[in-house]
Amino acid sequence: MEYVVIAVVVAVLLVAAVLAFVVPRRRGRIKERPEKPRPGVDYPPGVGDDATPAVDEQRRTVSDVTLPEPATVEPEVDQQAVDEIVAVPVERPEPAAGRLTRLRARLAQSQSTLGRGLLGLLSRERLDEDTWEEIEDTLLTADLGVTPTQELVERLRTRSRVEGLTDPGQARAVLREELITLVDPSLDRSLRTDRHVAENRPAVVLVVGVNGTGKTTTVGKLARVLVAEDRDVLLAAADTFRAAAADQLTTWGDRVGVPTVRGPEGGDPGSVAFEAVKAGIEQEVDTVLVDTAGRLQTKVGLMDELGKIKRVVEKHGPVDEVLLVLDATTGQNGMMQARVFGEVVDVTGVVLTKLDGTAKGGIVVAVQRELGVPVKLVGLGEGADDLAPFDPEEFVDGILG
Repeated sequence: MEYVVIAVVVAVLLVAAVLAFVVPRRRGRIKERPEKPRPGVDYPPGVGDDATPAVDEQRRTVSDVTLPEPATVEPEVDQQAVDEIVAVPVERPEPAAGRLTRLRARLAQSQSTLGRGLLGLLSRERLDEDTWEEIEDTLLTADLGVTPTQELVERLRTRSRVEGLTDPGQARAVLREELITLVDPSLDRSLRTDRHVAENRPAVVLVVGVNGTGKTTTVGKLARVLVAEDRDVLLAAADTFRAAAADQLTTWGDRVGVPTVRGPEGGDPGSVAFEAVKAGIEQEVDTVLVDTAGRLQTKVGLMDELGKIKRVVEKHGPVDEVLLVLDATTGQNGMMQARVFGEVVDVTGVVLTKLDGTAKGGIVVAVQRELGVPVKLVGLGEGADDLAPFDPEEFVDGILG
């Protein structure tokens, strides 16, 4: 029993000794927390949370604090792209006056076979029946048409009997005079593109034709002709069926600073034409050029739609010009196209493209006879300014070289 008591006492003493050694060391490592300030009690500086001064004069409000300005982040600018946009100039087309004169050499190259052939035949010492048949065949090959050919040959026969045509110079003068008469310089070839000031609406030009004749390109070139005459022009991309037709026309317009009204691909072309004329009225432009979809003359539904476009546009007022674009290289097929289009819309003028690529210049006479309307414009190349007003004398001089 004594041993048990002694063991308990020793254990108690050991525990007391350990506690006496460890507790003071732990207390030395504990950082004393600052006493929290109590309301109504003034404390010396340094006392309280965050060592906040207790004196009123030293207190600072939000308005006293000057915050740093936020950093300004400049947006990144592609200066090169900006420079390129600014650097793209709007082209100034050359005046249309005198273009056919400048391009006469090109016309003479393509029509030289016709001119030389006729002059060679007429300059023979003896103009017998075989020679006249050759002259007739040459004219028919040039797509002059049967009736105009017969008329020209008969007139040349008469003058040959009266005046004699053995002299080359005289033969050329007579042939030139008769060809000019056949082309008919009395026809009004002016383009009605002046703004109707009294009615406060622009002139409207509807451009029609089949696929592949260069119709959209012709609209773009015609815009250049009008811009060169200081006209305000608006383009209507009513060819909504051909892929990229609107993009092509927009590109032509952008080059000379002319805006384009366009609609969704496959949309209603009549709606595009209507909105374009409406915009032309609001913007007080001089001329609205409407490019239509290329239509095959055998497709009755598409041709009827062309008539619908014209009727829709006429809700704003009469259409001033309906220009039929024909490819001069198609010959008599072009005559069939002209005939069908003339039945659907009242064609007021013809644009002959690719005239420099064929020796069949007689189509000028043939198409005028077929439609009873003049050729007003001719295309003599692929250049942007190779569309020229048609001039009978310049044309005949180009044929004769």
